[in-house]
Amino acid sequence: MDDNQQKSLDLAIKQIDKTFGKGTLVRLGDKAFDPIESISTGSLGLDVALGIGGIPKGRVIEIYGPESSGKTTLTLHAIAECQKAGGVCAFIDAEHALDVIYAKNLGVDTDNLLVSQPDFGEQALEILETVIRSGAVDLIVIDSVAALTPKVEIDGDMDDMQVGVQARLMSKAMRKITGLLSKMKTTVIFINQIRMKIGMTGYGSPETTTGGNALKFYSSVRLDIRRIATLKQAEESIGNRVKVKVVKNKVAAPFKQAEFDIMFGEGISKMGELIDYGVKMDIVDKAGAWFSYNDAKVGQGKENSKQFLRDNPEIADEIEAKILATMGIETPGAEKAKAKA
Repeated sequence: MDDNQQKSLDLAIKQIDKTFGKGTLVRLGDKAFDPIESISTGSLGLDVALGIGGIPKGRVIEIYGPESSGKTTLTLHAIAECQKAGGVCAFIDAEHALDVIYAKNLGVDTDNLLVSQPDFGEQALEILETVIRSGAVDLIVIDSVAALTPKVEIDGDMDDMQVGVQARLMSKAMRKITGLLSKMKTTVIFINQIRMKIGMTGYGSPETTTGGNALKFYSSVRLDIRRIATLKQAEESIGNRVKVKVVKNKVAAPFKQAEFDIMFGEGISKMGELIDYGVKMDIVDKAGAWFSYNDAKVGQGKENSKQFLRDNPEIADEIEAKILATMGIETPGAEKAKAKA
């Protein structure tokens, strides 16, 4: 770049700063960028699959899947983890179905959780924008996109046809909040449902999500959660085995997967993940139905082994530290585990 071009560019930058504020247009080399911060999902495997230790702060996240697959459970765990780190969280319950007792069982501080049950979609999104602008909330969950019913639908008759109203509403909301989220370092998780495409023939998935395409484009992370098995003890169902696919990731490598157990009334089984990853990484030994650690038997069967780890938290912490060290995630516990090794 010659001197005249450089002078012209510097003049343009000064004019932009004067009109829109200092720092509107900067050279990347002149500005320090902090690493992307994250909020844990409550699942060790999913945090690793996301590449940065959880869901990114200041971004839009979409979690979708079939009914009873664990979408709300996953968001409640994220809220609990955010609160443990000193964050403030909000839950916009458009479905009017939040189970406060279940949330408390998952570790959510329900006394300090901000909750809104809006009457229609526009109200929910106005509340969302106002809360983001406050700059005081770290994580907001909207449950769900499908329940963000436009006011024109609620006021109209059952046989009225309003084509694309919700999609336009979501598109406008995304345009308004995306920049705000980055500025305020607030994360928004949209829970979404799946529908079948009408008249779908040939190749491709017959499934789609509600609310149009805007959310797909504006989301930094999209998670597809599915139930893959029912966990039983004797004849009684005690939980579900779920698989989460990171179908979109703007902050790390996409298409990674994680599997974990969601126990009824308890949520994500951390002890189950420690056993699964411990066996996978040869930290915990498995011979037939027996699990052992450091040549000492832990239990027969996964459920008994999980109970052993709950009763012996120091052993659970030691196994977790070794797993994190093997995965290359640096924590004080992981560093100690490396030193012992």
